[in-house]
This record gives sequence, C-alpha cells and structure tokens, in this order.
Amino acid sequence: MPAVLVVNAGSTSLKLHLVAENESVESVEALEAVRAADVAAVGHRVVHGGQLVEPTLIDDDVRAAIEQLTRIAPLHNAPALAAIDDARTVLPRLPHVAVFDTAFHAGMPPVAATYAVPRMWREDWGIRRYGFHGLSVEWSTQRAAELLGAEDARRLVVCHLGGGSSITAVRDGRSVDTTMGFTPLEGVPMATRSGSVDPGALLYVQRAHDLSVDDLDRALNRESGLAGLADGRDVRALVRAATDDETARLALDVFTYRIAVAVSGMGAALGGLDALVFTAGVGEHVPKIRAAVCERLEFLGVELDPELNERSTPDADIATSGSSVRILVVAAREELVAARAVRTLLPA
Repeated sequence: MPAVLVVNAGSTSLKLHLVAENESVESVEALEAVRAADVAAVGHRVVHGGQLVEPTLIDDDVRAAIEQLTRIAPLHNAPALAAIDDARTVLPRLPHVAVFDTAFHAGMPPVAATYAVPRMWREDWGIRRYGFHGLSVEWSTQRAAELLGAEDARRLVVCHLGGGSSITAVRDGRSVDTTMGFTPLEGVPMATRSGSVDPGALLYVQRAHDLSVDDLDRALNRESGLAGLADGRDVRALVRAATDDETARLALDVFTYRIAVAVSGMGAALGGLDALVFTAGVGEHVPKIRAAVCERLEFLGVELDPELNERSTPDADIATSGSSVRILVVAAREELVAARAVRTLLPA
C-alpha cells in the first residue's frame, strides 16, 4: 500500500513525513515534492478538535469546524488550516484526514475535565478541559509499555516539553488528567505562552491599563512564558546563560519548578507513579531541564542517573538502578500515531 503523508503544523514548525505501511518514515521538504501516486492519503495533525474526536475525512464542513476553533487555539489551528488548504490544493484527488490532539483526552474523567464555572458556561457554551498533545502522549504511552513492560508502566506522567508544554497523567493507557485545558494556554509556562495565570490578574490589567481582548491574546500567547521572563530567549539560550545571568536562572527555575509541581499533582491523580517520561524538543534534548525537574521530585522516589541523563539517546531509561520511579526519554513520533489513525479509514 502507498504511504500516508502526515502534515504536522505545530505552533513553531511544519513537519512533513511519508509513513510507509511498515512504518518506515521519510522526511519531506515541501508538499510539491510529493508524488500523488506514492501516497494513499494525507493525515493532518489538528490540535483542537472540539467535539470531533475520531479521525475524520476533511470536507468543507469539517474545515469550517476546525476554523471555528481557531479562536480557542490560535497558535495551532490557524497554521493547521493553512497546511490543510495547501495540501488539498497540491494533492486534490487524495483523501485528507484530520487527526485530533484532543482525542486522547476525550475520555478524561469528569472530575478532571470540569471547571468550577456557571452551569450555562459548561452546558451551553462547552467550557471544559480538553487537553492537548494527545498524539505525542499516546506514542509515549505505547513506548513506555514496550520499554518497561505493561505492568511497570501502568501509572505514567508524560512531560511533553517543547514550544508548547504539558504534563499528563496516564493510567492503563488512558488520560486521567492533564495541565492544558480549554485551550493550549493553561498549565505550565511555555516558550511564549504564559501557562496558568490568576484570572483576576487578567481582569485587572484589562481594566486598569485599557487592554483589548486582542492585546491580552497577543501578550499571553506570544509574549509570555520563557520569552516574557527572559527577554525573548529560548530554553537552550537560557541554559547557556544561567551560570552568570540571574534573569536566565529565574526563568529556568520558574519553568522547572512549575513542571515538577505539575508532575507531583499528576502523581496524586494516579495514586502513585511508576514512570516519568520526557519527550518533545526540550524533553528529549536538554538534559539540564530533566535534571532540574527530577531533583525537585526526589521525595517521590525519582532518582536520575547523571551520566545516563547527559549521554542519553531517545527511548532510554535514565533512572538509577535504585530509583523507585523509572525515568524515560522518548523520541516524539506523532507522525506514526497519525498515520495509523488515517489507515483506519482506508480500504483494506
């Protein structure tokens, strides 16, 4: 069977992968380089699906539904729509399938998904916690079971740390709780997003400083997080500067502190912790962040092996032999999860 082309338009990147039936993967530089004869279908990672949960063939109605959700996830659904439009133009005869990051969290228990807001907001306006990074978390969950055995990976906390960051509790392969909520803005601080902020502070700055809704949107999504704490610098630049730069140290301390606090909370949601998983760009490639987070979690029995941490390759256990919690670094493979989902809609 021909390959599935997976289009992954994230908040900071666009990735194109051809995924063969045997799950070998080839990166593609541009849509125009893809030969339609070599492709069975195109899968699109869409961050916010709202009420859409299953992999869904994209038609004009589905496109319109995704566009409506752009107001909720502006950094993600907008580039996904642009990629969908480009791909449908370049490859018009192929089926295009939307695969949603929110789907993995759709069965999250009501106690985790429900906000304490008025009934009308919840029941009429659909205000609830959706959760995101589902394709990444699903892959990490599968890999953890393969690396550790299913029994030793029943209670997982997955730290997806990249341009966007979220912490998810997974029990027996299912999402129990996660830090992102109605939008990908809630939770821990991120590259340019604030993470959780007291809503009262937002009301205050809007009233006291005459900020528009668009002003707030821009500030919280594009000018906050690590960029807001440290003059626009990213994680790697902050790590390099932290020895001599107090601003860089504070930014990293806030970032790793909030991650560790979130992991602790997810451990409570799970009733214990079997393994901690780090994935995505920062989670996979910045050992100092993993070390700082794990240091704060030693009271949970998390013991990081410093040598394994520094020289680890993805899909490795970097805990000490005596650690009561295993610590995994897992390479993000969202394209494989998306391709598998797309193939469920194709003729056998």
